[in-house]
Order: sequence, then structure tokens, then C-alpha cells
Amino acid sequence: MLPANRKLVPGELVELFNAQQGQVADQVKRRFTAWNDPRARLDRRYRRSSRALTVWAIILAVFSVLGVLAVVGAVPVAAGVVGALGATGGAVLAVRSGVKMRAIDAERTELANTAPPPRPPLPAKASAARYPMERLAEAEDALAELLVQLDSSRITSVPTESVEQARATGREAASAIRAVSQQLQAVERARDTAPPLQRTPLVEGVRKLRVQLDEGVDGYCGLVGAAGNVLAESAAANPRAVLDEATDHLAGLASGLRELSG
Repeated sequence: MLPANRKLVPGELVELFNAQQGQVADQVKRRFTAWNDPRARLDRRYRRSSRALTVWAIILAVFSVLGVLAVVGAVPVAAGVVGALGATGGAVLAVRSGVKMRAIDAERTELANTAPPPRPPLPAKASAARYPMERLAEAEDALAELLVQLDSSRITSVPTESVEQARATGREAASAIRAVSQQLQAVERARDTAPPLQRTPLVEGVRKLRVQLDEGVDGYCGLVGAAGNVLAESAAANPRAVLDEATDHLAGLASGLRELSG
């Protein structure tokens, strides 16, 4: 924060304007990503199906009442025929909406079991953590796609337990890497607000955390590379050993990052 009585020079105004532009762009990107998240899309489809089911249920009830009134002679027979036809159509459409809801719910359950948890927003563009976290996001997408391919019925040489272990280790490692990223960003904020004479150790702290962050992302990318090699050579003699070795290496690296980040 700037003192209330201090005026900004032109250069500082430009920097402030650029920073605000970057923040707006990051917010727009986060909202766009959240809107296009597979979970959000399934949730929207489920809500639409639920609303449709409610509408068809109301229509079914109205026409059913009309049919009952026709049976007891309260309304003409023609109205009863209309009621019967309307009730039949409403029942069919209500059942279809219910079946669609069950299918969407099954997709959501499968996605929750296989997809990684929602990602937190990327660090600010000026942060030293920004580039490593962009690499991590790309690597997570690549690993998820590779593991889906390795777990398919077309590839029988890779046991399911190896794929699941690699998936779980990838999630744990990504969580540990993000913990280091949060530490780095916190130290950056301390560096930017500390008096000039106290910034030297904070600058060194940012550098060390950036090294740890790069090592963590490199290890994650190593698992991605191993999974890609296994997929490319799925007919090899022992592809499981390649994937398991990379998984164990990443698990050890994640454990070390967690210890360092407390």
C-alpha cells in the first residue's frame, strides 16, 4: 500500500495499470476455466434434467387429474381422452428425464473417482511460481490422458493397480508441489513489503523455493514421460517396471517436498 499523501510518478502509474490489467485477465481466465470444467458441465446438465423432470411431472399430474375427472363424469369424454394422452406423454418424458439424470449422476461419480481435484488459480504473472505451475497444469492434463489410455481394455500388459498407483501418486505430488508454490508466493509478498535492508534473505528464500518447485515439476514430468513411453511401447516385455519405477521416484520426491514445506 502507498502512503495517502504520496503521488504516483508516470512510471509507477504504468506499472499499476499493467498489474491491474493482469489481475483482470487472470480473473476472466479463472471464470472461463471454472465454467468449462467437466464437473461444472455435468452439474449444469443435471440441473437442466432435474428442471425438465419437474415440468413433466407437473404436466403428468394435471392430465392425470383431467382423466380422473372424465372417468367420474365431471368433464366431457373428449377431455378425458386428451388427459389420457397427455398423461402418457408426460410419463414417458418424465421417465426419460429420470434416466438421463441417473446417467449424468453416474458420469459425475466416475469423474470424481478418476479426475484430479479442482485446481487452484495460477499464481500472478509476476510471481516466480507462475511458470512452474503452468508446466504442472499441462503435465497433469497429459498424465490424466495417458493413464486413461493405459487403463483401457486394449492394453492388457499394464496392470490396473500400477495405473491407479501412478494416478494417486500424481495427485499427491501435485498437492505437495502446490504447497511449495504457496510458500514461495507468501515469501514473495513478504519480500515486497519488507524494508529494503531486510529483503536479502527473502530474495534468497524465493530463489531456493523456486529451485525446489522446478525439481518437483521436473519429477512430475518424469512420470508423464514414463507413462508416455509405456503407452508407446505397450507391447514391451515389462512395461509395468518402467511405470512403477517412475511412480516410486515421484512418490519419494513428493514426500521430500512435504517435509520441506511442513
